[in-house]
Amino acid sequence: MNRKSDKPIKITEVCLRDGSHVMQHQYTEDQVRRVARELDEAGMHYIEVSHGDGLGGSTLQYGKSLVDEMKLIEAAVDECQNSKVAVLLLPGIGTVNELKQAHGLGASLVRVATHVTEADVSAQHISMARELGMETLGFLMMAHMAPTEKLVEQAKLMESYGAQAVYVTDSAGALLPHEVKDRIAALRDSLSIEVGFHAHNNLSLAVANTLAAIEEGATRIDGSIRCLGAGAGNAQTEVLLSVLDRMGVNLGIDIYKMMDLAENTVGPMIPRPQEINRGSLVLGYAGVYSSFLLHAERASQRFGIDSRDILIELGKRKVVGGQEDMILDVAAELAKARKLEV
Repeated sequence: MNRKSDKPIKITEVCLRDGSHVMQHQYTEDQVRRVARELDEAGMHYIEVSHGDGLGGSTLQYGKSLVDEMKLIEAAVDECQNSKVAVLLLPGIGTVNELKQAHGLGASLVRVATHVTEADVSAQHISMARELGMETLGFLMMAHMAPTEKLVEQAKLMESYGAQAVYVTDSAGALLPHEVKDRIAALRDSLSIEVGFHAHNNLSLAVANTLAAIEEGATRIDGSIRCLGAGAGNAQTEVLLSVLDRMGVNLGIDIYKMMDLAENTVGPMIPRPQEINRGSLVLGYAGVYSSFLLHAERASQRFGIDSRDILIELGKRKVVGGQEDMILDVAAELAKARKLEV
């Protein structure tokens, strides 16, 4: 299927990182151990473990973790015989110190994530990760917010710093399949390294968009089992693997074991069904960072403002990850404006 690349497709399971948003960062060590162990037994290639906002994200602004992420990383590494443990790092939230600590505990891959127009802040972290001997990938978030030419420019910067792959990251779940194809094709034509894709399901397009990315040559692909990720989740791993198998693409991951993990282990852990409700739908419609949903719902209750109005306004202001404090500001402004209207 992946006719445009001779590299094998590699899957990173993100439920223990992106799914941390849904769990309000309250993962226990036992939960991480069980999920990591079962993913390893199923043959998963990479398992990403960290706070939802990456290394160092356990703060009042982003949400405090129940268990220190380094302990969770160590637990996942301890459970994995074959799968590699990955971490996410957003410069400005995580530092090279946390990166070194995670590497020392056994994390062997890092995705260094920046807003789609801010790749220049990743240079130090990508360089350090390469010095440590880690697989080092770039992660351009909110990819719908920049034209394809800008995306290519930023990806080239990450490549120049030493990134071994760059992801088109649809953080808001706002991209349509033809937009994914355009972006992936442009990166494939412009880079000498691998290209990846990270989807969100807010418009019910995560699997379709991922297939579109693979058709254009993306080889680094993300999924979240039972759709356990921010907003309406990511490309549902067990579904994606089943579809790829039907298409003749066997990635060496046991689909039955993934189905059982989804049904028996991850499903019962999820605090609420991962479905496309009005909140997550608005994320994709407005092009807002998927992790903003829970923050907007809390602000809605506090100020008596419809969370959809908050998210739409955030989209108009082009608010990006790292600006979570703006959610309360916007909710307060909308509430004040409503009182003046009355």
